[in-house]
Amino acid sequence: MEEGGPSQTARRVAAHRLDFTRVPADYGDPAADQALAVDVAAGHRAPANRMHDHLAARTSFFDRVVVGALDRGMRQVVIGAAGYDGRAFRYAKPGVRWFEVDHPATQRDKLERLERLGLDASHVRFVEADFTRDPVADRLLAAGFDPEAPGLFLLEGVAVYLEPAVLENVLRQFRQVSAPGSRLAISVSLSRPRGDPARARFQATVAALGEPARSTFEAGEAEALLAWTGWHLVAARDDDQHAAARDDDQQAAARDDDQQAAARRERLRAVGLLLAGAGPATAAPPQARRRRDPAARPPGADRHLQGGRQVGTGHPDPGWPGGRRAGPGRQPRQGRPAHRPGPRRAARLPRANRRDRAALARALHPGRDRRPPGLARTTGRR
Repeated sequence: MEEGGPSQTARRVAAHRLDFTRVPADYGDPAADQALAVDVAAGHRAPANRMHDHLAARTSFFDRVVVGALDRGMRQVVIGAAGYDGRAFRYAKPGVRWFEVDHPATQRDKLERLERLGLDASHVRFVEADFTRDPVADRLLAAGFDPEAPGLFLLEGVAVYLEPAVLENVLRQFRQVSAPGSRLAISVSLSRPRGDPARARFQATVAALGEPARSTFEAGEAEALLAWTGWHLVAARDDDQHAAARDDDQQAAARDDDQQAAARRERLRAVGLLLAGAGPATAAPPQARRRRDPAARPPGADRHLQGGRQVGTGHPDPGWPGGRRAGPGRQPRQGRPAHRPGPRRAARLPRANRRDRAALARALHPGRDRRPPGLARTTGRR
């Protein structure tokens, strides 16, 4: 997000959406969404290219997620970095509260447009927040979000513009206020071979607009990040549909649906479109959590994530978590035990192997040694 004005990439996405066929619903005001998009596009026509096709598929994915959630009774929806998204109008439904979280500059421009167009936004709560520094969870609660009720969280087209550590924090903030049954839909930018011309054009375009791309992930890295922040991938259909099948024909049809849903999920995963449910976070050990806070460790201390957990890097203070173990001529500080690595944790990261976790650790914490001095690569012991 540029500092001086509303998001230019959000305006371009609005122009693209004018050409898309949207998922229909028996409720809402599609005309209001269309009016907003026309006003934002201001006569600009989006080119029919590869990006246009990608945005069409992405828009359809998020539309289906929203309609499916609302049809199942979801009563609150959060759109992160909403930009000029008009789903709060297109899919407005009695009893459903919408929360749009966005950078102040873009959100104020949107509010001015809504007022000028005479669009009723009384069912929408507008939450100003800069993802890089503001407490998103606190602001959602202050706006009336109910943490005891399930919610749907959308992060469409924003992850690529966030540093990995910032994205991790946003995901944790959303999970902090999520009740069981909550869902998260997110789009991430997947890595491509170095020198890919389409990726290079995209990066050059958004950088020229003042909104440079800041993160890309392998599919396994994105899933690992979701798991670490308390979000776990779910199937495209509810499990209770299979449980409701009674006779053999219904069960066979349910199995076919399962196979089709699995194939569709893999296609979406291949383009970085993920749907996850709120669950337990893959927690780091207490010492690792302490080392992750830069303010909680002395100057010069370092951290390292290895095998899905953080281990010490030989800090000279043996009493500091992760410090060198006491040995001949080296005793722990009075009142503090010598550091000894604990047993390995069983990783609970879906489809993410050790290489995925290590790559994600390097993305979240660049510039750190991959292998701490004196520690073995696979066991975390000397």
